[in-house]
Amino acid sequence: MTHAIVVRLGQKGDGIVETASGTVQVPKVLVGEVLDLGDGRRHSIVQPSPDRVMPFCPHYDNCGGCKFQHWREAPYRSWKQGLVATALAVQGIEARVAELVDAHGAGRRRVSLHVRLIEGVWQAGFMEQKSHNLCAIEHCPVVDPALVNAPAIAASFGPVLGPCDVALTSAANGIDVSVRAERKAVEKRFAALTEIFHLHGLLRLSVNGDTYGMKGQPVVKVGLAEVPLPLQSFLQATSAGEEALAKLVMASSPKKAKHVADLFSGLGTFAFHLAEELKVTAIDSDKPAIEALQKGMRAAQGLKPIKAEVRNLFNAPLTVMELKDFDWVVMDPPRAGAEAQSRLLAKSPVKHVTSVSCDVQTFARDARILIDGGLVLKAVTPVDQFKWTAHVEVVGVFAR
Repeated sequence: MTHAIVVRLGQKGDGIVETASGTVQVPKVLVGEVLDLGDGRRHSIVQPSPDRVMPFCPHYDNCGGCKFQHWREAPYRSWKQGLVATALAVQGIEARVAELVDAHGAGRRRVSLHVRLIEGVWQAGFMEQKSHNLCAIEHCPVVDPALVNAPAIAASFGPVLGPCDVALTSAANGIDVSVRAERKAVEKRFAALTEIFHLHGLLRLSVNGDTYGMKGQPVVKVGLAEVPLPLQSFLQATSAGEEALAKLVMASSPKKAKHVADLFSGLGTFAFHLAEELKVTAIDSDKPAIEALQKGMRAAQGLKPIKAEVRNLFNAPLTVMELKDFDWVVMDPPRAGAEAQSRLLAKSPVKHVTSVSCDVQTFARDARILIDGGLVLKAVTPVDQFKWTAHVEVVGVFAR
């Protein structure tokens, strides 16, 4: 029997254990717990932490979706807050990190499930932790109640399309389903797909990027606007998360700002909130998202003008001359961050920048660039919309 103690948690939430043969990462354990590592494939807890609690999901032990249902709320929140502080410290940035904002709300409004044939039965679920084996589920307790039947809906595509991945989104007016499969949705499968579409009362069904059924255009509500949802377009994980991020962004608005640039705008997560008070220029490389933003803008009332533009800000960031037009810049880049744009912002006369990020490392890297360019990091707030995972969002407010 090989006993070992968890000395710390890594950035992805696995426990770090030092053994005679080297460092081992063990999932779903807590600091200070004594483990029996067994044969290296399975471990058992010999002495649990006082911070350990009973997970609420019956699939938790095997499912690779959540990491922290076994952890008491207070230390879990402190750990996530610490992820942000540590990333900033690595870049030599001293800043007070605000308390973690819980933005789980009603649950995640989008879920992606794998569909596989197991012992002759088509089933849907997530992959087991550190494995390519499917953990079949009947219900996921962390998703929005509107997606309660998501596993059954996803599994129904197995007999028709074979092994596939099914993404389901709870839009404001129904369930949007997008399937990725090796089998094509050829004519001989149309009848079966139509039956699934009507059986589950879907709003829209697409297979490999092609729409095969639509009762109505899926829409999402953003501020005062109703925005048509493009196929598999980016969407904040929870409605509560989107509201929390938008609230933090709006709270950071400079008092005398008149014109704001919303960079990496997507379909208008922040643009529609910003336009309630300011003139907005929204820019993103995703053409369908920008088109959706434009349609939502045309139908909305009571908003300031929004100019929406398709542009790849990685290859063609706004120049120093272009940035002179703005009193404030809001940016929400993908995980890769906004290094090129941050370098030009640092050289520009823009006095106020609000940075929203889904990756603490690239956020800290870009923050270092802005600070070196003369901006001061005024506030940092972590937001938890992927609750019970190692993922955390960050909102940083910078000013000259």
